[in-house]
Amino acid sequence: MKVISYNVNGIRAAISKGFIDWMKSANPDVLCLQEIKASPEQVGVFELEEMGYHHYWYPAQKKGYSGVAIFSKEEPINVSYGCGEKKYDDEGRIIRADFKNCSVMSVYHPSGSSGEERQAFKMEWLDFFYDYAHDLKKKQTNLILSGDFNICHKAIDIHNPVSNAKTSGFLPEERQWMEKFINSGFIDSFRFFNQNPHQYSWWSYRAGSRGKNLGWRIDYHLVSASLESQLLKASILPEAMHSDHCPVVVELK
Repeated sequence: MKVISYNVNGIRAAISKGFIDWMKSANPDVLCLQEIKASPEQVGVFELEEMGYHHYWYPAQKKGYSGVAIFSKEEPINVSYGCGEKKYDDEGRIIRADFKNCSVMSVYHPSGSSGEERQAFKMEWLDFFYDYAHDLKKKQTNLILSGDFNICHKAIDIHNPVSNAKTSGFLPEERQWMEKFINSGFIDSFRFFNQNPHQYSWWSYRAGSRGKNLGWRIDYHLVSASLESQLLKASILPEAMHSDHCPVVVELK
């Protein structure tokens, strides 16, 4: 089972850059998308269905903003839209597909980079999501939380930890949250296999950051510890160039 997570920063823009051909080549069993910024009727789904994917969308109420989706070759037993909290669901932040042996969530955590108000919103969300995920884990033991967490966990996950120490996405309280969350029963699947530095999933559009690999690793598959024996490999695909993010992959038995 190959699960790919990809913040496409607008699926229509990604499609115009060859996203569908990439998808055919990457051939995920489950594809979790964030920042779709569109509804299915704006995109057209014929090619997805032709490739054999069931597709589930949860766009934000605000047009051209946020939103998540899951495309899956296997039809899920159940699909859950949102988290039941209106202020988060209006922004299209969570969709989950339940399968026989696991449950896969596409999640888009808020960014706090636009100012204090959104940073406060992000911290409220993190508190909420911690409880939400753990309540869910009692019912869905084998969880795969796939998405853009908008947090670099450790210094190895960001190109310049010193100059970014007070930057949203690498704040001490955000990193502490990530540490607490992982230690509560989840595996950072990429770091489970790969301890090498300079492995990133997002680059600013400014100053040629991507060409210089001045990036951040903020996209994750956080996998329930109960799935540890099922983990086969994990990787990052920086050669995919449809967004300011790139896809991240986890493969399980």
